Amino acid sequence: MKKSARLLSLVLALALVVTALAGCAAESEEEPAAEEPAEAATVDTFTYAQGADPRGLDPALVDDGESSKVIVNIYEGLLKYNSESTEVEPSLAESWTISDDGLAYTFKLREGVKFHDGTDFNAEAVKFNIDRQLPPKVTEEMGYAGFVFGSVKDVVVDDEYTVTINLTAPNTAFLANLAMSMAAPIVSPAALEAGNNSVMETPVGTGPYKFVEWNKGENIVLVRNDDYWGEPAKTKNVIFRFIADNSARVLALNNGEVDMIDGIDATVVEQITSAGDELFEAEGMNINYMAYNTTTPLFKDQAARVAFSQAIDREELVTSLYQGYSDVADTILPTFVPGFDATVKQVEYDPEAAKAGLAAAGITKVHMITYTNPRPYNAATGVALATAIQGYLQKVGVECTIDTFDWTTYKEKVRAGDYDICFYGWIGDNGDPDNFMNLLSDPDPTMNVARWQDPTYQQMVKDALALPNGDERNAAYGEMEKYVAERAIWLPISHAKTLAAFRPQVSGFVYHVTGNVFLKDVVVAAE
Repeated sequence: MKKSARLLSLVLALALVVTALAGCAAESEEEPAAEEPAEAATVDTFTYAQGADPRGLDPALVDDGESSKVIVNIYEGLLKYNSESTEVEPSLAESWTISDDGLAYTFKLREGVKFHDGTDFNAEAVKFNIDRQLPPKVTEEMGYAGFVFGSVKDVVVDDEYTVTINLTAPNTAFLANLAMSMAAPIVSPAALEAGNNSVMETPVGTGPYKFVEWNKGENIVLVRNDDYWGEPAKTKNVIFRFIADNSARVLALNNGEVDMIDGIDATVVEQITSAGDELFEAEGMNINYMAYNTTTPLFKDQAARVAFSQAIDREELVTSLYQGYSDVADTILPTFVPGFDATVKQVEYDPEAAKAGLAAAGITKVHMITYTNPRPYNAATGVALATAIQGYLQKVGVECTIDTFDWTTYKEKVRAGDYDICFYGWIGDNGDPDNFMNLLSDPDPTMNVARWQDPTYQQMVKDALALPNGDERNAAYGEMEKYVAERAIWLPISHAKTLAAFRPQVSGFVYHVTGNVFLKDVVVAAE
């Protein structure tokens, strides 16, 4: 009996083992181990083509879009804008408080951040950057200093990572100003000291990309900052190429030489899309305008400016030049910016009145200057716009001579002031109406290209800046628009749609309403 029991036990044990093994085999067949999905192949370089070189890469010393698009990928400010709006968010500052009287802004700074040169970001670095743009250190080359820091009294370092900025008067736009791409970004103090207060060609920030080299007239090369405090950039290298000619830039895109381009106009849209490339289109926060030099004998009087403006059919001009990709500018402010007033009226087209008024003013010849490259607010170029204006004035008996310059030279010519009329434009930096209307009160002639100095208007700007956001403040800016329109300081031309084009392999870029292109998350899929 004992022998039989032992044999039965052995058989049962073997049966259980076989059953278990069979079960494992069945389980293995039914539920194979999941394989990790293969990551899509990407390339390690993204190339962006724009119409001109930057003027420079020191955010305190430049004021142009070509510079800004590169700057925002190298530097950061205390605050930044939401990717889909101009709502401010933390950046190098983690949080902030505002005193009850609106005169003291205290920022708690992000710890552990380093500049690209290895030096520490801290409260002293913030103070250094702002102090260089305040009297007595501010220089005439710092065109944005007044915009961003004009209401700053002083900067106090509370501790290593806390800083207080004190104002001379309440400034509703101040937080929005601190997220701007000009003046506000924080530069390495060590780099500024080494560069004699300038890093125009040797930028050092805290951003997701580091500067490698600048080949003038060709390109700027950036490389990923692998020590970045946040999520590192997804693409290792970024190259900004400079291709002045619109058609050449489109050809480079369609041939796959570059991944994305800007400065395009209606004439090339079909060429881009028919080649299989993509069009980016959005409502633009900008103004394209003609400015009278109010300090010249020809246009110091309002009547002469009004008569000249009456000669120009803006509706026909905008339709002809921009073919549906720009709208006639009825006011300086875009329609979606607070303070826009639809009741504002510009000088109306009236060629007979223009002829009489210009004759009465003795105006038979006018000197214009303009720019040759496309601009975000005027992809047709300043030459096309000036030539169109020239044609209208010929019809009323006025000869217009036009001098044309590349953008960098043009900025210097504007500063020199040798013109009766110039052409300019502006992309809103922060979504606040002050950012547009302040242009006409700024003492800097590269900002206030009409060189108009009106104490009443300057006081209107100050008063509106101190008002809290809301109906009263919006109405104040509407009154300012009417004041300027009546005096015909500018002839607003158009608000351009934001246009860019990119290869279908490209994703992740942020083409912001401020005209800047953020590339930290851009990815280029391998073909």
